[in-house]
Formats: sequence, C-alpha cells, structure tokens
Amino acid sequence: MKRIYWLLLILALAAGIASLVLFGLPLAEHKGYVLIAFQGFRYESSLWAFVALVLVLWLLVYLVRLSVRLLVTSGGLLNPWSRLHSRRRVRLASEQGFLDLAEGRWARALRHLKQAASSSPQPLSYYLGAARAAHQLGHYNDSDDLLEQALNRQPQAELAIALQHAELQLARGQTDAALDTLQAMRSRHPHHHLVLRQLQQLYLQSGDWSGLLGLLPDLRKEKALGNAELSELERQAWRGRLLQAGQPADGDTQATLLALQHAWQAMSTAQHQEPELLAVYAEQLRQLGAEAEAEDLLRHFLKQHYDTALVRLYGLLRGRDPGKQLQVAEGWLKQHPQDAGLLLTLGRLCLHGQLWGKAKDYLESSLAFERHPETCAELARLLAQLGELERSNGLYQEGLRLLDARLCAPILPAAI
Repeated sequence: MKRIYWLLLILALAAGIASLVLFGLPLAEHKGYVLIAFQGFRYESSLWAFVALVLVLWLLVYLVRLSVRLLVTSGGLLNPWSRLHSRRRVRLASEQGFLDLAEGRWARALRHLKQAASSSPQPLSYYLGAARAAHQLGHYNDSDDLLEQALNRQPQAELAIALQHAELQLARGQTDAALDTLQAMRSRHPHHHLVLRQLQQLYLQSGDWSGLLGLLPDLRKEKALGNAELSELERQAWRGRLLQAGQPADGDTQATLLALQHAWQAMSTAQHQEPELLAVYAEQLRQLGAEAEAEDLLRHFLKQHYDTALVRLYGLLRGRDPGKQLQVAEGWLKQHPQDAGLLLTLGRLCLHGQLWGKAKDYLESSLAFERHPETCAELARLLAQLGELERSNGLYQEGLRLLDARLCAPILPAAI
C-alpha cells in the first residue's frame, strides 16, 4: 500500500509541474484583475494577490479550528468528569471487577462491578457479575436487587437475567422459586436449550422424577442433550420414579403396590427389558410382599436374557412353587456352572426348601469361585444350625472383613 501512495504522489507532482509549465507561464505574463463591489464596499486587486488572500484566509480558519479542537481535547484530559475519563473508569473498574470475581474476592468484585455498571451504557455483564458476588457474600436481597436493576436497564436481556436468577435461587435451596422462574421462561422461550437444561438439573437435584419424565420429550426434540446422555437420564428418572412409587404412603401397602404397578406399566416395552430397571421393580415388589409376582417376572426374563445381578435377586424371592423355582435355577447351572451368584441363589433356594445338604454344597461351591460376604453369611448361618460353630464363626468374621476392606485383622487379646 505504501508503494501505491508514493506512486500517486509522484504522479501528482508530475501533473503539477506539467500544469505549471503549460498554464503558469502564460498566466504570469497576464496578472489579471479582480473587482468586488457591493453597495458601498469596493475591492480590487490583481488575480495573484486575490489568490494569496484566499489562501491566507483558509489557513487562518484551519488554524482556528485546530486550536479549538486542541482546547476541547485538553479539557477532556484535564477534566476528571469528562466522557473520556468516564470510559476509562468503566474499563478499569470492569477489568478489576472481573479479575476479583474470578479469584473469589467477592467484596471487591461487588464494589468494582457496581461502579462499572453505574456508568456503562451496556451494564448487563457487570450487573450479572455483581449479583453473583453478592450471592457469594450471602447478601441475597442485594443480589436480587442488582438483577432487578439489570432488567430495568436492559429489558431485552430478560432471559439471560432470569437464567442466572434461577441458578442462584437453586444454589440457595429456593427450589420452588427457581422452578417458577424457569417455568415462566419456558413459556416464553419453549425451545431454548439453556432453559431446558436448567429445568432438567432442577428436577434431578430435587428428585422430581415425574417432572423430569415430562421434560424428556422436549429435551429429545430440541436435541438439548446427546443420545447417550438422554438414555442414561431417562433410565435414572424411571429408576427414581419406581423407588418413589414403592415407598408406602400412610402404611397403605396395597395402594403403594398399585402405584408401583402403574408406574411400571407406564414404561415402554424396551425399558421393561433393561436389567437395572427390572431389578429395581422386582426388589420393590419383594419389599411390598408381592414376591410371587416378582419371581414370575424374573423367571420369564431370565429365560431369554441371563443376568447375574437378577439371578442373585431371584434367590431372595419365594415363588408360588418353590420346587419349580429350584428346578428352573438348576437348569441355568448347565450353561453357567462357574457363576458364583447362581450357586449362591441355588443355596438359598435349597435353604427355603430345607434341603440342608444341597444348600451347603451349593454355598461352598459358590465360595470356591468368589469370596462374597453374603455367601459367607448364608453358609455361616447354616453351619451354626448344623452345629459347626467354629467354622461358622470364622465365616462370620470373614464376611465382616469382606464387607469393609478397611477392617484390619489385628492380634486381639486371648479370651479368658
């Protein structure tokens, strides 16, 4: 670019010299005459004198304008309340305020950001930072007032202000207030990802599984979460919903059982095939006394999809026909002869059927593959009934150590 400017300057000089040669010499021979007459005023001079006068007047005007501009600028530099100094104060206060906020100096951040917000034409970010600093100081009313001021100054930023307000309310434990704020924003911005995400986090934190399940279709439709995260969130929501439905209300077990069954029926067929959810439902049925229903459910599922965790749970259930239940479980042993969980289940089913010898064999076989505290406890209880007290006590102690690996085996004082 500099080369172009120099080239243009050279061309301009060349054109000026050429013009002087072509037109300057003829004009120099003829001085010309200028006459200006207006009412009583009369001015006359040669053409060159007039041109020189015009140039002098233009130079004087230029110098006067330059002087005025310098005076205004210097006045701004010297005046502490000038617009120039105001912008500088806002910049310095905002830089220091955000630095204090990032480093956790809440009181200083609050002071600097409030100062920046009061003088800035676009104060939203300063008000939001100041509100967060006030929240960290525990000045919740001041924090809300700052957000209100931000809304008054920039009403078009209502969504950003409401999102931060809801976040702060949730951090204070004001779940109902945060829910009201987010639901109001959802009605005005139904497709906004951050509104949906904050609602999801609120429902998850408060354990509102019904609300979370109602939100999932919008989360999926708006692609606010990835597919894997959505699947895990849906599984967690239904797990919480089943646990919630299985809690007895006012001691009415029958009503609780109906609520639990209704929650299970509301789930999709694919979710009925998920072992984790099936285990939660079966365990809730067992606790409510519907063990036969749980046994039927697990037996039909395990015929098609073998799962060790469900097999362990199957051994805790008492079905309608204990003999058939044992026979079904022994059928699984042909394909899974080294599954310690299945051997534990078979031992428990034999205990239910008072088959002490087979129960002992199955439990010992299970311990041979895996030293599990539940297996130790079951076998210790059986051995105590059979009179093998020394071995029973040893298994109880081993089970305790397995329950908590932090338990050491110190040298205890000998019994008196």
